[in-house]
Amino acid sequence: MESWVRFNSQSQAKERIIRAAQYACTLLGYTLQNGGAAADLLHTVSQLEAHMSLSRKLLRLGNSVEALEAAKRAIHLSDGVLRLCLTISHLNRAMYFACDNILWAGKTGLVPEVDLQKWSQRSFRYYLFTLILNLTRDVYELHLLMDREARYRASKSPPSAQPSPSLSADPPSPAPEALPWLSRQLHLLVTVLYSNPPLLLDLLKNLCDIFIPLDRLGIRPTGSGFVGACGLTSSLLSIATILHPWLKLKP
Repeated sequence: MESWVRFNSQSQAKERIIRAAQYACTLLGYTLQNGGAAADLLHTVSQLEAHMSLSRKLLRLGNSVEALEAAKRAIHLSDGVLRLCLTISHLNRAMYFACDNILWAGKTGLVPEVDLQKWSQRSFRYYLFTLILNLTRDVYELHLLMDREARYRASKSPPSAQPSPSLSADPPSPAPEALPWLSRQLHLLVTVLYSNPPLLLDLLKNLCDIFIPLDRLGIRPTGSGFVGACGLTSSLLSIATILHPWLKLKP
């Protein structure tokens, strides 16, 4: 099992590069179509995108095993929220890859009776559930870090001087607190994300990726241009985490 996981991890970089090229083709096709390009050129770009998608499915054969191994590791995490989010996320990812493998078999003609539309919808549903859980995990970790940073700042800041009560003094007028509080929270958010690049990259990647299944399932149609831009951006962020492993969010 461990040897297969090591072998499978070596193909992840290639799959990410092909993914970036696939969504670049999606974005290019949208741009060419809006620019009134020739039908032959649009067909060529569309075919190239389809071939890259099929190549990615080939490289992802057996990824369910890696996802199940990740779920087995996540179930031992001490934090209950992380344990729940990551375990269920990895299990959904395993199901997504299983559906993807069936789609590959159907598209290559090995199993011609496969209902491609039905399995594609199932695949994107599992993908969407995975991304929702990943975003929940990101928001939870962000909340913990912001709370820790706020407590650290409170411990470092000197206590404010309290004016002595005076009968002659006018009662203080209530100041609007909403805007200063929002400004403090925004500054805290920026500080935490700036000091935690792995969390920032994971959050951006999941936010970009979630529009893909939302569009494919018809929940929030955004168009091929936006989907292509989001897919290309998330692919480049994934490549960055492979080139620089310290940028990958752990666990």
